[in-house]
Order: sequence, then C-alpha cells, then structure tokens
Amino acid sequence: METDAEMLDLAIAEARVGLAEGGIPIGAVLEADGEVLGAGHNRRVQDGSAIRHAETDALEAAGRLPASVYARSTMVTTLSPCPMCTGAILLYGIPRVVVGENRTFQGSEDLLRAHGVEVVVLDSDECVGMMRDFTAAHPMLWNEDIGVVDDDLKP
Repeated sequence: METDAEMLDLAIAEARVGLAEGGIPIGAVLEADGEVLGAGHNRRVQDGSAIRHAETDALEAAGRLPASVYARSTMVTTLSPCPMCTGAILLYGIPRVVVGENRTFQGSEDLLRAHGVEVVVLDSDECVGMMRDFTAAHPMLWNEDIGVVDDDLKP
C-alpha cells in the first residue's frame, strides 16, 4: 500500500508536467486501496478550460466509478482544494483529502471538514516552493485560476 507521502510524490510529478506544458503547477491523484485510480494536473491553460483543475482532471482520468469506490478513496492534491474542487469531492463522497500545502492558498478545507471529510495537510516545502515561484512569476494567471477579479484580465 502506498503512503500519503508516496501518493503526494505522484501528485507533485503531475504538477511538474503541468508546469512544463505551460500551465499552473498543481497535481492530484485519486487513490483507493493503495491503487491509483486517476492522476491529473491543472489543464486550464493548456485546454482553454474553465474547470479543468488538478482534482477534476484526476476524477476525469479515473472515469466513471461506482459510488462504493469513491466512498473508500482519497484525493491527494498538491494544493488546498478550491470551492469547485471541494464541491466535486463532496459530490462523489470522497471521505479523505491529503493536501500537499495550504500556505500559498487556503481552499475550502473547513467546508470539507464540516461535511465529515478527513483533511490531512502534509505541509510540503516542495509544494510551497513550486507554488510561491509560480504565483510570483505569473500573478495574473494565478488570480484567474482562483477567481480573483483583476481588471487587467479583461479580454
């Protein structure tokens, strides 16, 4: 069985792929019973997508699964889940989320906990460094990704 840290390493590898593709370096892995069901990374830039965050990409990669599989799965993500990704986690009844870091961005962890989801924050220096470097270099793109209004983003 893979550990949380080993699964986070897989999510970090996905984040690095996204960065290499010119996207936002966030990765995620959906696992159950120690097996990777789906892995993904933020593809909003690459796909011109409004909703393809790492967690939704991992869910898409996993494909349709029975509710019983989601009910024993863990979403491992390099960054604290945003409200949209939190909604997907809640919708599918994923009971556990492992977060690489929440210093750069504090997502909807309290909402997850309020719905009985176990949230484990590993506070990975590697995840923090990757996001701090990216947000410093690309603040407008980052603001767009998290829904922050920025007048400079007008088409």
